[in-house]
Amino acid sequence: MTLTRRRLLCIAASLAASPVVGQTSRHSWQGRAFGAEVSITLHGPPVQTQTALDAAKRLISETEARFSLFDPGSELSRLNTAGALRPSSDMYAVLQIAETAHHLSGGLFDPTVQPLWQALALGRDVETARAAIGWHRVSRHKAQIRLEKGQALTLNGIAQGYATDRIAALLTRHGFENALVNIGEHRGLGGPWRLEVSDPTYGPLARRTLTNSAIATSSPLATPLGEAGHILHLNRKPRWSTVSVEADSAALADALSTGLVLADLAKIRQVSQHQSIRRITLIDFAGNLTTLQT
Repeated sequence: MTLTRRRLLCIAASLAASPVVGQTSRHSWQGRAFGAEVSITLHGPPVQTQTALDAAKRLISETEARFSLFDPGSELSRLNTAGALRPSSDMYAVLQIAETAHHLSGGLFDPTVQPLWQALALGRDVETARAAIGWHRVSRHKAQIRLEKGQALTLNGIAQGYATDRIAALLTRHGFENALVNIGEHRGLGGPWRLEVSDPTYGPLARRTLTNSAIATSSPLATPLGEAGHILHLNRKPRWSTVSVEADSAALADALSTGLVLADLAKIRQVSQHQSIRRITLIDFAGNLTTLQT
C-alpha cells in the first residue's frame, strides 16, 4: 500500500494522539475527505457532541466541494476553466493566506504550479506548463480573481489546513474547549494533544504536543510524481524529506510546510521567527532531524 502524505499523518495521529483531559466523555468521528481519512475528537455531552459533529460533517463536505480539482463544478475548477470568477468569501480568504505563505517562503509556496503537475502526470509538454507558472500574475480582488492564459491553481497545499481551521472555529462556536481536528492537518483546541511527526522513509521520528495550536506536515516523496515527488516549483527541487510546521493556524502551517520543503536552512530559520510560527521540524533525506523554535 502506498502511503500518501495525508494517510501518513492520519496513521501517526491515530496511534499517538492523546488528550490529557478526563472530566467529560470522549467522542470520536472518522470519515473521508480531500482523498484521505479525517477525524474529529471531542470532549463533551453526547447530545451537544452529535449536533456539533453533524454540523462539522456538512462543513467539511461544503469546503471540499469548493476546492476540489476533481469536481468540474467546484469553484476552483470553474476558476481554472474560465480563467476568472467572482470569488466566494472562502476562496478569497484562502488566496489571501496563500499570498502570506508565498511572501514568507520567498515565493516557494506557489499555487500556480498546477499546469506543471498535470504535465508531469499526463505526459504533456513540460516547458509550456513551466511558462504558465507565476503567482504574481494572478489578479486577486474581492470582486474578481483572474488568471493569465494557460494558468491554473492547485490549493492542495492549503485547502486541508483551511478546512481544519474552519471546523475548529465551528466547534468553538458550539462551546467546545477540548477537541482535536484532523482534516489532513491537525488543530487542537485546548489540550495538550500528543502526536507524532512521521517520515515516509524513516517512520516516526519526533513527538509533538498541541495546545490551542496547529501542525501540518509535508513529505514530497509520500506521493510519487517523478524523481522529486509531488511538491513542485518552477526551478527548485525538494531539499527535505519531511517538513512539519506548528503555527497558530492550520492553513498557514499547511502552506508553509509545503513551500519550505524546497527551502534552504537559512530561509527556514527566517520563517521560524515569524510571530505566527511556534516550531518547525525538519527531516533530511538521510533521516537527520532538526528542530527550530522561537
